[in-house]
Amino acid sequence: MFARLRDNWVYGGVLAAVMLFALTPVLARDWSPALILIWLQLPVYMLHQFEEHDADRFRLVVNATIGGGKEVLTRLDTFVINIAGVWGIDALAFSLAATGRVGLGLVAVYLSLVNSLGHCAQAVALRRYNPGLVTSIVLFMPLGIATLWFLSGSQEVTKGDHVVGIVAALVIHALIIVRVIGRKRSLE
Repeated sequence: MFARLRDNWVYGGVLAAVMLFALTPVLARDWSPALILIWLQLPVYMLHQFEEHDADRFRLVVNATIGGGKEVLTRLDTFVINIAGVWGIDALAFSLAATGRVGLGLVAVYLSLVNSLGHCAQAVALRRYNPGLVTSIVLFMPLGIATLWFLSGSQEVTKGDHVVGIVAALVIHALIIVRVIGRKRSLE
C-alpha cells in the first residue's frame, strides 16, 4: 500500500491544490494579504509538482541525464523530497508566519524561487524543456516576485528573514544534489 502512495502522491497533490484554492476565500477571510500570499505558495507548488512529476517524468530525466541511466534518484527520494521537503517545509513556514513571524514565511517563497531558477538554468544549459519549467516561469516567478515585492514594504519582515529564507531554500536544494551525487558515486 505504501508503494502506491509513494508512486502516486503527485495526483493527490494536484487535487489537494484545487481544494486548497477553493477553500482559500473562506479560510483566509481574516488573514493579512502577506499571509495569503505565503499560503498560496503550497497549492501553487502542488500544481508545479504535477507538471514536474506526472508519469514520473522528473525522476526519469534526472536518472537519464545525471545518472546516465542509473537510478540516482529513487521513487522514495522523490516522495520524501516533495512531501517532507516541500509540503512539510511550506506548512511549517506558513504556520510560523501565521503565529507571529510573517517573515519566516519567506522560506516557502524562496523555496519556489530557487526551484524556478534551477529549472530555468537547466533549460538554458541543456537547451531544452525540463519537467516543471513552464509552471516555474508562469506560476512560481510571478507569485514569488509579487510576494517579495509586497513584503518588502512590511515592517514585519527583516533582512534576516530574507537571509533565513534564501539559506533554507538553498540548503534544501543542496541536500537533494548531495543525495543524487552520493547515490551516483555509490552506484559507480
